[in-house]
Amino acid sequence: MKECCKVINIENHIGKIVVSENYLRELVENTVTNCFGVADVCNVSTLSSAIAAITGKCLDKSKGVDIYLDKKDNLIIDLHITVAYGTNINAVSKSISHKVRFAVEESIGVPVHQVNVFIDDMNC
Repeated sequence: MKECCKVINIENHIGKIVVSENYLRELVENTVTNCFGVADVCNVSTLSSAIAAITGKCLDKSKGVDIYLDKKDNLIIDLHITVAYGTNINAVSKSISHKVRFAVEESIGVPVHQVNVFIDDMNC
C-alpha cells in the first residue's frame, strides 16, 4: 500500500533535517530529463494524455514522478516517461534507475529501496 511521502525527516546527533516531497520531485525530474533517451516525463491520466496528444507537450510533469514510502518506511519512486524512438528501452530504464537512485542517495542520504520506470509512450 502506498503511503504519501510529504516530507522525510532525518535525525542525527547534530539535529533534524526535513526534506519536502517537492524537492525530491524536482531532483528526480531533473535527473530523469537529463538522461539519454528520455523525451519527456509525463502524467498518464486520460485528460493529460489527450491534451498532450493535441498540443505535443505535457502540462503537469510532476505527475509523472510518484514518491512514496511503503509499510516499512522504504523510499520508492515511480517514474512515467516517454522515450525517444530508436533508443534501447532496457538500457534507458537501467540508466534512469541508477542515476535517480544515486542522485537521491547523494543528495539526502536516504537509501532508495526501489525505482520503477514505466515507459508510457515513444516519441518519433
